[in-house]
Amino acid sequence: MPCQKCGLEQQSKFNAEINVHFPGNESRDKASILIFPELLVCLNCGFTELTISKKDLPSLALGVAK
Repeated sequence: MPCQKCGLEQQSKFNAEINVHFPGNESRDKASILIFPELLVCLNCGFTELTISKKDLPSLALGVAK
């Protein structure tokens, strides 16, 4: 599949670790959530897409629910 930005097919998948902080002043006291997405990185232009696993989605949804 070609890169969405540059159109070349020089992409590789990587595992990552991201610490998510919730937006807004009222969220500054909330604990951050550590997630482990898969990154699809274009090795030509650097454009990156990430996919968050279904097991991490509920934690993110609870963190942004008001």
